[in-house]
Amino acid sequence: MNKQQIAALFAHLEQGDGTAFFAKVAEDVDWTVMGTHPLAGHYHSKQEFLAGTFAKLHKVLPDGTQLSTENILIDGDWAIVELRSMATARDGMRFDNRYCWLCRFSGGTIVEVRAYLDSWLVGELFRRNPIGARGSAVV
Repeated sequence: MNKQQIAALFAHLEQGDGTAFFAKVAEDVDWTVMGTHPLAGHYHSKQEFLAGTFAKLHKVLPDGTQLSTENILIDGDWAIVELRSMATARDGMRFDNRYCWLCRFSGGTIVEVRAYLDSWLVGELFRRNPIGARGSAVV
């Protein structure tokens, strides 16, 4: 994948079109979200990753993560993508986070990701906007 193709792929996330983005993520993706917060973990499939992260975020960020791509660096099968979130939480908290995703591609599909972000900010987001045991928002 070249820089223009990766930028076009991540543009789907910027436009809130997760379906188009995740169509280019392998079903058995190996995705690690680094840190010590409610979204951190090692996910072994696209479904597991989406349930453990985006589904939870949707409950506390009613307008989504509102991501923008800031930088893309490529080395062989790997791309480093720097992202920024400028979202607002259910309680009005600003969720302005920065991410660094190390993405490995195979045949134009993302097969591995290591994602780094502000753990404290994610923790604070869920402390201020708790979700119930069944994953529903607690109001």
